[in-house]
Amino acid sequence: MKQRYLTGTMLIMAAQFTAATEITIQNDSLTDLSSGAIQSGFVAGERAAVWLEAPCDGDLIAVQIFWRSASGTNPPSIERSVSVHQAGTHPIPGIELETIIGPVLTDGLLNEFRYLDENNVIPLVVPVTEGTEYVVAFEFENSPNVNTPSVVTDADGCQAGKNALFAIPPDLWFDSCLLGLSGDFVIRAVVECPVSQNEVDLSVTQTADPVAYLPGTDLSLQITVSNAGPVTANATTLIDFFPPELTQVDWLCTPSNGASCNNATGSGNITESISLPPNGQIVIDAVGTVDINSILTLSNTAQLVVPQGLIDVNPGNNQFTLEITNDLIFKNGFE
Repeated sequence: MKQRYLTGTMLIMAAQFTAATEITIQNDSLTDLSSGAIQSGFVAGERAAVWLEAPCDGDLIAVQIFWRSASGTNPPSIERSVSVHQAGTHPIPGIELETIIGPVLTDGLLNEFRYLDENNVIPLVVPVTEGTEYVVAFEFENSPNVNTPSVVTDADGCQAGKNALFAIPPDLWFDSCLLGLSGDFVIRAVVECPVSQNEVDLSVTQTADPVAYLPGTDLSLQITVSNAGPVTANATTLIDFFPPELTQVDWLCTPSNGASCNNATGSGNITESISLPPNGQIVIDAVGTVDINSILTLSNTAQLVVPQGLIDVNPGNNQFTLEITNDLIFKNGFE
C-alpha cells in the first residue's frame, strides 16, 4: 500500500448543522494542522472501511471522508459509494444498511454526506444501538496515484479491529493493520442522540463596577444568568441577598434569546422567578450606595434554585460569590 505523508488544515465540506445532540464518532486522531498519510495504493473497486461504536440509541445521519492529495488542489472527484453496514465479523462488514451512490469529494476537505441522493432530498438515517459497532465503507471509482487525492490515515498507529480494506485481487477483505498501514482511516460518522427531557445547565456569574468600592458612593453589580440547555428551565429562582453595607438597591432585569423575568424592575434583595429556554439569558443590573462607614470587604452571593423536576448537569456553577474590596487609597484622600 503506497502512502504519502502530509501536514495540513482539515476543513469540513458540508452544510453546517448545530444540533446539540449530534455526536461525531471516529477512530482516527487527525486534527487541524496534524500529520497524516495519503493512501494512494488503491485501485477502482477497492474499499476502505472503519468499525465505529454508537454512543447512544439514536440515528446515524451523516458520514465523513477526509479526501486529500499532496497539493490539495485537484478538481472534485466522483467516486463509487459510501455505505453503512452492520459490524459483521472483522475484517468483513455485515449486512449493508444504506448506501450513498456516486459521492462527490472535494480535495483537501473532510467531506460530509447527509443524503442518499445528489439532490439532497432523501436523508441518510440508520437507526443505531448504544455500544454496538457499525461499519462505514468507502469504495473507489477511480484509481488514485501520487498526484491525485485518496483516503487518509492518521499517523499515530493502527487500532486492531477498527480498520479494513477490500483488495482486488484477490477480491477479499483484509485487516489493514496487518497489511502495514500505520494509522486509522479518517472515515467518520455523525450520530444524532435523543435529548434528555429533564436536563439543564444553568449558571450564574456577576461583576462589580467599580471593582473596589469607595464608602459613601454608588456600587453597581451585574448578575448574569444563562441556560446552556438542552431543555427550557421555567420558574428558575434567582436569590441574591445583598450585603447590609449596600443600601438603597434598585435593579433592572433584561432578558434575551427568549428568556423572561417575572419582574422587570425591583428594589432591595432579589428573589426573582425567571424563565430560561436553551441559550436564554437574563442580566440584572443592580445599583446601591455603600455605607459611608464601611471598611470591610463586601461579599455578595447570587444563587439559583433549579425548578422541580429538572436535573442540572453542572450544579457547581449555580452559585457565584463576588468579593469587593475597600478602595483605601481614595478613602484616605490620596487622589
